Amino acid sequence: MPAWHLRDYHDRDLDQAIRIWEQSRLADEDPVFPVSEVMAAAQSGQTAVVAVVGDELVGMAVAQTGGTRGWVLLVALASRWRERGIGSALLSELERRLRALGVRRVSALLPADAAGTKALENSGYRLRDDLTYYEKIEPDDTANAEVLATLGGRMLPSGLWDAMAGMEREKQVVERRVVLPLTEPALADRFAVAPPKAVILFGPPGTGKTSFAKAVASRLGWPFVELYPSRLAADTDEGLAVALRQAFADLAELDSVLLFIDEVEEIAGARSGKAVDPGHGVTNELLKLIPVFREHDTRLLTCATNSVRSLDAAFLRPGRFDYVIPIGPPDPTARAAIWTRYLRAATDSVDLTRLVEASELFTPADIEYAARKGAQTAFEREVTQRRGLPATTEDYMTAIADTRPTLTARAIEEFMEDIETYSRL
Repeated sequence: MPAWHLRDYHDRDLDQAIRIWEQSRLADEDPVFPVSEVMAAAQSGQTAVVAVVGDELVGMAVAQTGGTRGWVLLVALASRWRERGIGSALLSELERRLRALGVRRVSALLPADAAGTKALENSGYRLRDDLTYYEKIEPDDTANAEVLATLGGRMLPSGLWDAMAGMEREKQVVERRVVLPLTEPALADRFAVAPPKAVILFGPPGTGKTSFAKAVASRLGWPFVELYPSRLAADTDEGLAVALRQAFADLAELDSVLLFIDEVEEIAGARSGKAVDPGHGVTNELLKLIPVFREHDTRLLTCATNSVRSLDAAFLRPGRFDYVIPIGPPDPTARAAIWTRYLRAATDSVDLTRLVEASELFTPADIEYAARKGAQTAFEREVTQRRGLPATTEDYMTAIADTRPTLTARAIEEFMEDIETYSRL
């Protein structure tokens, strides 16, 4: 039988560690500390030791500290490596490390007859039958709230879908393809319609892709979580790929979620094919995470990009994304609806047709800016003159002239080409 030795726990040990945990459990055992909690402690830098034979993990012990007390969360052994002193050796090393941290009392909570109880008895731990264990399990929504807060997510106000003015073409597509199968799952199943798990929204900047994602989350009543690749990279010393993997692991704790990644080309750009390309690892990691994310019925990954042609071909394929939906600039009807939304009380005093014609290359964000600027001009005039006059068409026409359109004729031309090449509805 080959010799075993002890070493630190590494993140790459995760899969083998989970297998050993499964082997150590009794069939009907209800563990005090679930595997997700134990592995999270190990990966976050709590005291963890493993026993290995070559590259094979054969045992693991994990402890968590709080002041001068340490709690043994896990003592697990591979089935064919029991009764060889490995458990006692793991505990001994665990204790040595805990003492170095100032721990003076080590406690363990394990189900009766669980793997590791014999190792504890052989290592000088005594069973205390004068204690009673109490446990309170918080409702699921409490746990969800904590995870959501950690991820920076939130529940959005209801009614965002109805509040989206204009963009009726896009709303109809998103409604039919994305929203309805998720809000009518039984009916969708009856007609063999698979609810979407991941979609891409593409189009020029400012056309409302983020607003659509938030509106869908509001319509579904699901938490909205936005991942910012640049922030993920800044929050860890281990690299963006590791941070991305951890974020997706945290998301798995939520019962339902709409995950939004804007400017996804930052982490899913076309790979060069060269092994030294720094983007390879991040893109590869995301490609591995998406299929796992898709396994849950009440999750929706929504990615947005201004440059769909720059995305990696493997990222775009149907197995990962159900739909690739264009979100284009507003047509005249949509622009009229958007202007009407922001004009409010000035609707009767303004020539809406002139505003719509003058704002041909405007995005919804451009129209909002021009409307606010025109209203501000009228407001300041009223403050000084007090004549009781509303904003005029000229107030808004001046604001339009002072607003630099986000879109260009060339951008529109490229967008139409992208629709032909990449759109999948």
